[in-house]
Amino acid sequence: MSHDYPNIVTELLHSLGGSDNLEQAAHCVTRLRLALKNPKLVNSATLNQIDLVKGSFFTGGLFQVVIGPGEVEKVYAELRRQTGLAASTIADVKQKSADKINPMQRLVRVFSDVFMPILPALIIAGLLMGINNLLGAKGMFIEGKTLLDAYPRLDGLWSLINLMANTSFVFLPALVGWSAAKRFGGSEILGIVLGLMLVHPDLLNAWNYGKAVAGLEGQSLPYFDILGIFQIEKVGYQGQILPILLAAYVMSVIEKWLRARVPNAVQLLVVPITTIVVTGVLALAVIGPVTRHLGILITEGVVTLFDLAPMIGGAIFGLLYAPLVITGMHHMFLAVDLQLISTQGGTFIWPMIVMSNLAQGSAALAVFYMTRSVRDKSMASTSAISAYFGITEPAMFGVNLRYKFPFYAALIGSALGCIFLSLNKVQASAIGVGGLPGFISIIPQFIPMFVVGMVIAMVVPFVLTCGLSLKIVRPGYRVA
Repeated sequence: MSHDYPNIVTELLHSLGGSDNLEQAAHCVTRLRLALKNPKLVNSATLNQIDLVKGSFFTGGLFQVVIGPGEVEKVYAELRRQTGLAASTIADVKQKSADKINPMQRLVRVFSDVFMPILPALIIAGLLMGINNLLGAKGMFIEGKTLLDAYPRLDGLWSLINLMANTSFVFLPALVGWSAAKRFGGSEILGIVLGLMLVHPDLLNAWNYGKAVAGLEGQSLPYFDILGIFQIEKVGYQGQILPILLAAYVMSVIEKWLRARVPNAVQLLVVPITTIVVTGVLALAVIGPVTRHLGILITEGVVTLFDLAPMIGGAIFGLLYAPLVITGMHHMFLAVDLQLISTQGGTFIWPMIVMSNLAQGSAALAVFYMTRSVRDKSMASTSAISAYFGITEPAMFGVNLRYKFPFYAALIGSALGCIFLSLNKVQASAIGVGGLPGFISIIPQFIPMFVVGMVIAMVVPFVLTCGLSLKIVRPGYRVA
């Protein structure tokens, strides 16, 4: 189906208060991100009636218009053509609106800016790791055996996929170092070098740190002896987030400070080596050990909450995750997921995120089934499919929040699904696609329980939405 993009953008600009009200514009997978001079000039009522617009909201200092995957790039291109705005990244637009947000929103924005660029690498790694887990799961396909036991020739393929899957997690500090240095205004290549330094083969593998501390298998902590004055633990930070995140920030501050003071003629010689040496020592001696223990405390606190009160933990997460998506604060959970995977061997957070996504999709699907409006049917069907594959904004803003009770039904379904997963301690070995393909990344022994949770999260919102729409007279809906 083709759309009249010039006319859509003309109407969009009119509802936004005119092209003069736009300072900057960018887009993500589903939304236009707009920095406006005066958000009060926006006419949301007319804006939300425009073809392709599935919803709009103001958060984090930005006005966001939900368009949907695929279409948002075409609308953005036409928007730039009509306004003459220069191409901007999301980071550029966010920087423009930085003075309009509070400290908590700034912290969330940092996590979002750092992790979003590397998310594709993590999802691909998670899917590959999930496939490997299925190949090596005993009794999953053949009773008492793994596929590798039954078909030894698969071993080479298993090893190759395992190498590909582990790469993003083994060298995760390098990925975060690149993205964080870019976010903080430092040299991206130095961010990569700093990240690789924290996983250097000469350092004790982070996954063996616990054994060395406990003295198991004859292991002990190795140290760098610095001139007999002090010692630095010779320990790596594979798969960890906090050490490189803080180290990249410190590195960027040091580098920018030096660039402002070192003469141009010797900058290339002085700035990089000084930055890496100073930051490297700080990262291994102070930042790494402190943030490692901080990360352990955070993960132990989260695990303890869900161990002591799994029903409460699951219910709270299931009810609050979708509202957090609206504010953008959901990006913080990615760091918790990666920390749990690194220290606990699996995460129970990510499987619950899948429950929330599926619940939003099913509520939108119920609206598609019940509505008589051709426009709503089209929007609800595409939004439901999108949510079933992990992108929930079109379903939430374009359908569920518009009619309110589908959104509440989705929250109830999400909470029940999360409670079920929490009670059964379902875990994922990696981050994958947050929708129907999500079972691939689940630890094999938990897949049956995960599938039951999926059924709960999908059926409950659908039934509730259909049931409520029969009792409440609303235009465009079937009524009893």
